[in-house]
Amino acid sequence: MDIDSFETPSNSKGSDFSTSESSNESGELNVEVDISPNKDGKLLKTLIKKGKGWQNPNNGDKVSVHYVGKLLDGTKFDSSRDRNEHFDFILGAKQVIQGWDIAVRTMKRSEIASFKIDSSLAYGDSGSPPTIPPNATLVFEIELFDWTLEDITKKKDGGIYKRILIDGTGFDTPNKGATCNIYYSGMYEDKIFEEREVTFYLGEGSEENLVPAIEIAVRKMKKGEKCEIIANPHYTFGEGTGKPEFNIPDSYTELKFEILLKSFEKVKETYEMDNGERIEQANLVKTKGTKYFKESKFKLAIKQYKRVIQFIGFVDDFDSDLKPRARETLLAGYLNLAMCYLKISNFSDAQKNCEKGLEIDSKNEKGLFRRGLAFLGQNDYDLAKKDFVSLLEIDPTNTAAKSKILECNSKIKEHREIEKMRYKNMFVKKETAVEKDKPLKTALDGDVASSSTTSS
Repeated sequence: MDIDSFETPSNSKGSDFSTSESSNESGELNVEVDISPNKDGKLLKTLIKKGKGWQNPNNGDKVSVHYVGKLLDGTKFDSSRDRNEHFDFILGAKQVIQGWDIAVRTMKRSEIASFKIDSSLAYGDSGSPPTIPPNATLVFEIELFDWTLEDITKKKDGGIYKRILIDGTGFDTPNKGATCNIYYSGMYEDKIFEEREVTFYLGEGSEENLVPAIEIAVRKMKKGEKCEIIANPHYTFGEGTGKPEFNIPDSYTELKFEILLKSFEKVKETYEMDNGERIEQANLVKTKGTKYFKESKFKLAIKQYKRVIQFIGFVDDFDSDLKPRARETLLAGYLNLAMCYLKISNFSDAQKNCEKGLEIDSKNEKGLFRRGLAFLGQNDYDLAKKDFVSLLEIDPTNTAAKSKILECNSKIKEHREIEKMRYKNMFVKKETAVEKDKPLKTALDGDVASSSTTSS
């Protein structure tokens, strides 16, 4: 990563780099120590200020530092201190040069140290123009403020924290639908309650009884990586829901998992496929979605039908000979998705997907019927009846549509009766209020008349 792109502001100040009390791994002050992996002098550390405590950050921790970067001749090329911004990054995640990942792991809280980093652990033969020349040895003064585990939840709600225990290889991570082989162990209060090897499709881990936290973690892992995650109930067995067979009480607050991603095989992304492959993949996941639907696993079915729609995309992208198949598959994706939403009483999304399907085929009987059901679920009886009537015009023998029209008529009549009673009660209240006002008005009129007679 370019030093110039080190920009994660926290708008907080730290103390100036100083030459006050310091120590290193040997306990000596201001002594250069070889901390390179192969002890070949390619990474040298000199402590400038002693840190606090005994703990060091580990891979997967989010660390917060100040740094000043210089060339061997003393030329400064970058400084977070000059910007008055802490720099935050995930240790071991290859967000920074390799020398940094090694160096910061040796530090303690509040420690300041200088690191001389060989080009092979920095920017190598290419350098980082225009500030860092090729094959440059760099010197960094780094102050470590603190560290936390990485929050890997999408909402950043603190529900899952991750630490890398063993680095993976390469940069690829599994994508949705990838075949993943993992070995994991689950711990409650540092006692292992489960450990096993599992092969599963990413996004369908529940089929192998994997908690959501494990799938979320695997999405971010590299081949061969081993990590530790700490997850709260929302991402494991559910709030207030323990696991008696694992001796996990309902009152548990967190679980720990160690996960090793042994291997994975990515599925092709849509942009990597030709049009024929897109249709083929869409139909494969449609079949899988139908399997889940029949098993009443509606959330899994929804995931598959959404992928059908993603694989097809725009029908106009397809050649004329493939357009009919693409249109048919896309229509099935929308209408099957609508049916899933009806099953979980999400009538609004059911309606939306029916309308997408009816844009493809305005007289599709399933589309009209399911949209009618969606309108019924939203108590919009007039629109529901309109869809069922349109369906009968296409197929006068459709008994389900006839039955639903009768249901709509009954609901409309019932609704009108309720409205009629509401208005009737409203007028009764008004009349009662008028009657209450009359005696007062009459009495007042009498007083006025009496007063007028007397005065004359």
